[in-house]
Order: sequence, then C-alpha cells, then structure tokens
Amino acid sequence: MLRQSLTRLSVPTPGEGFTDLTAQLNGAIAGSALDTGVALICCLHTSCSLTINENADPRVLVDLAAYLRALVPQEGVRPISGRGELRAYVHDDEGPDDMPAHIRTALTCTTLNLSFEGRRLLLGTWQAVYLWEHRRAGCIRQLSLHLIGEP
Repeated sequence: MLRQSLTRLSVPTPGEGFTDLTAQLNGAIAGSALDTGVALICCLHTSCSLTINENADPRVLVDLAAYLRALVPQEGVRPISGRGELRAYVHDDEGPDDMPAHIRTALTCTTLNLSFEGRRLLLGTWQAVYLWEHRRAGCIRQLSLHLIGEP
C-alpha cells in the first residue's frame, strides 16, 4: 500500500557554493517510516538550485562554480559573440548578485526526483545531492520533500 509524507527542510548556506544535502535527505526519509519509493525534492527559491554531482573530489564543485560564474558574470551581460558593450542587469532589487542568481537558477534545476530503497536515496558511489547557493550572502533555504512509497 502506497503512503505519502510531505515535509519541509531548512538548509542554512554559508553563501555562494554547495551544501551537501544527502545526509539530511536520508535522515528525513528514514524518519518517514517509508522503505521504498520516490523522493520529490523542490527548492522553494529562485536564486539557488539543486544538483547531483561528484562527492569525492571537491575540485569538481570548484570547476562547476567557476564555469557558471563565467557563463553568467556578476557585473552584467555582453552579446554571446563577446563583442559589444557590457549591459548591467536591470533587476537588482536585492543587490548586485540578485539577477545573476536568478539566471544561474534558470540554467540549472530546482527540483529532483530520486528513488529510495532501504530508507536511503539510491545514489551512485561518487554521488551526492547538493543545494547550489547562487547568492553571496548566507541564507536559510527551504526545501519541500514529498515522499511516496511503501513502508
């Protein structure tokens, strides 16, 4: 018989970078009394995202962050050709990192759907689930965790 569990998780971030969510997600799954099923994870913000990536070599995360910063520069945007004037972002209601964070989120993802078994996420040997903070300042982020499965 299928059952569901819907919870919210609070995740403090130190600022721009990656926060490993794997242990917190596994803890919430274990506490749900569900053994096997699907976890639907949704980040309830527009300036951070979720990713599954390498958990053994931290240089992977350094390179990912550098690539996205190069793709979406903090100071504004130029034509794709690289030629032309820099245009500052118009939306800066929460500071100069506001619009770049929204663009970075749009290029990544804010939801993940993952299987779990034995009350743990089914991840590869070198995989972890990360919240990718795109803002400079630390925040407390909210995630929705909807579990559907069998006890």
